[in-house]
Amino acid sequence: MISLDEAVTARLESHGARFEVLVDPDAALAIKRDEFDGELEEVIAAEDVFEDASRGDRPAESDLEDAFGTTDPMEIIPEVIKRGEIQITAEQRREMQEQKRRRLVDRIARNAVNPQMDNAPHPPERIERALEEAGFTVDPMLPVEGQVDDALDALRPIIPIRFDEVVMAVRVPPEYAGSAQARIRQFGDLQREEWQNDGSWVGVVEFPAGLQNEFYDLVNETSSGEADTRIIKDEDELSTR
Repeated sequence: MISLDEAVTARLESHGARFEVLVDPDAALAIKRDEFDGELEEVIAAEDVFEDASRGDRPAESDLEDAFGTTDPMEIIPEVIKRGEIQITAEQRREMQEQKRRRLVDRIARNAVNPQMDNAPHPPERIERALEEAGFTVDPMLPVEGQVDDALDALRPIIPIRFDEVVMAVRVPPEYAGSAQARIRQFGDLQREEWQNDGSWVGVVEFPAGLQNEFYDLVNETSSGEADTRIIKDEDELSTR
């Protein structure tokens, strides 16, 4: 379950009665669009249906039967969300907007590069400033994934940016190879690996280009700065050295 602070109210008026449930806002939108595939118990604040959620008042069982043909709250809750309206306060809207703005900036920073600077990652602060300069407003009622393309369209006149993947080859010396490779191989999509005769490990990993600095930090941390890395720019270079 989620906390009351995280929940919004979904309200339905039907058969002369009012029904309210407390639900995570993103999950509520997914349920409305028939795109929710999680566990209902994990995205609601109470396994209950209210007449007035703020006061904790519950509707009569006869009203539930009339409107839904059941008194089981776990059957009724999705119906209230699908058929009703999502109620959010101004404070909840501001908080949701801020949370999604941070998630949007993080999503772009993790995947985007500057094509004019040898595909170097954009710092989140730069993306945030550019979004503000572009006047882009995050919609608190839409999933972050559905706002990325519009945000990129707003960013492109301000900063050179594109989404890209990077393929990185890394060679870890023998004294660090055992522990380092276990973490490096999980960073992205491990395309190939090879143990050398001297005990060193060579791996080729693909990951979002915006994560290059994080990758270098991980490699340096796990190898005490002794590993070698290089970007693979075409398949002919996959014979790592």
